[in-house]
Amino acid sequence: MALLHMIASLPFVVLLLLPLLLLTRRKEGSTSLKLPPAPPKLPVIGNLHQLGRLPHHSLSRLSQRYGPLMYLKLGHEPTIVVSSANMAQEILKTHDLECCSRPPRTSHTKLSYGCSDIAFAVYGGPWRELRRISIIELFSAKKIASFRSIREEEVERTMSSISSYSSSSLPVDLSKELIALTSTITCRMAFGRSYHDVGSRFQMILNEAQAMLGGFFISDYLPIIGWADWLTGMRARLEKNFIDLDRFYQQVLDEHLDRVQQQHQQDSGEDVVDILLHMQKDEKSLTTDQIKGVLMNVFIGGSDTSSATAGWAMTELMRHPQAMEKAQEEVRSLVGSKGKVEESDIDQLHYLKCVVKETMRLHPVVPMLIPRTTLQHFKINGYDVPPNTTILINAWAIGRDGSYWESPEVFKPERFMNSTDLEFAGKDFNMIPFGEGRRICPGKNLGIKTVEIMLANLLYSFDWELPTGTTKEDIDMDETPGVTVHKRHALRLLATKYSSVYS
Repeated sequence: MALLHMIASLPFVVLLLLPLLLLTRRKEGSTSLKLPPAPPKLPVIGNLHQLGRLPHHSLSRLSQRYGPLMYLKLGHEPTIVVSSANMAQEILKTHDLECCSRPPRTSHTKLSYGCSDIAFAVYGGPWRELRRISIIELFSAKKIASFRSIREEEVERTMSSISSYSSSSLPVDLSKELIALTSTITCRMAFGRSYHDVGSRFQMILNEAQAMLGGFFISDYLPIIGWADWLTGMRARLEKNFIDLDRFYQQVLDEHLDRVQQQHQQDSGEDVVDILLHMQKDEKSLTTDQIKGVLMNVFIGGSDTSSATAGWAMTELMRHPQAMEKAQEEVRSLVGSKGKVEESDIDQLHYLKCVVKETMRLHPVVPMLIPRTTLQHFKINGYDVPPNTTILINAWAIGRDGSYWESPEVFKPERFMNSTDLEFAGKDFNMIPFGEGRRICPGKNLGIKTVEIMLANLLYSFDWELPTGTTKEDIDMDETPGVTVHKRHALRLLATKYSSVYS
């Protein structure tokens, strides 16, 4: 995964390992195995130094030289990197069962209450039960539809907020507005209220959680000196972030268990916490740690990925005015003077859906899918894959594979028009922003709906311009490192109200 502090930490790691280099030499494994091609590695740390600040970029470059199936040694951890649709299909479909578990990661284990969640849990009975609950109870089509009013209300509230900037002719920090919007939608759907009272500290805790989940912990790759995470400060940061998150989750649970405070919920009907608590009481199959683990998945995963995707979509549309004009014409022709886009309109917005797909192809917000680990030996493309091998799937590289996509670096929503097989998980696995197989993201459909309703209303309600003195060529496309990849610099735009909205 993303190693946020790799460059800063490596010199320190090498110093710690000098005695080990003199005292020990380990065999790399059986010579009878035929492993995939591998770049040269250094003693002990292996290929860690080759990951770089943005691993999906550096591993893509390495795969162009060593192939779409590439073997790395990340410290003590044998790793296979997958960078093509064909190889992804082999892993995620043909050999899904053999490699559907998760490798232990310091931050993942801590923030998921010992892997008591859905995303990071090892494959087994507890995970299957949580997966069943998530599909049937939490993210079913019926449940997603029941939250429609929340999504529409919060989107409308955000459009009003942007209007205030429009009236003052001030640029709006669209990145900030989108993050606030998705956080509020997620909180209302999952926890029953918005938690606006928590303020900016709420977002700081969320940002720190993302940093920890994508952070570099020495113990993950060189466990013999795992204590060095305390010296770098990473372990202390992780412990503090866990405490902050746990207090928040406990507050949410206490509010739901307290019948007096229940009356202060803004929304009628059951939220995610209600469902989980009822199942814990009725079926006695859920522990409190499992409930908190699922809340972590919903809170962190749901709050961040949708806002990042919508932000990248608006960025690309600003860089491609013709696509912006086409998308706005479609939505405004359909909605007319109704004043807002409702979810019932979305299925008729075919070009808008193409914009979302093209954005997820070029900018999958989880570019390196959550790592898998193999449960048993198998062969792929003539190469051996031993048990306990970490599998890294580079969704970013797959979406830009020139052997499949024509002009892969070009933002071209039209490529998805009139095509039934170019979906979010195509038949030949050419685009997998949500993963595939047993570990596919269970909130996929909810995430897509959230992005579509946000983007549709942004395009309908406002005309967008760059701040004075900047051009589309000035828009930077730098990325933040981490599990979820946002734009490194905020997208600031001038919004002008579309007259028909208010006529």
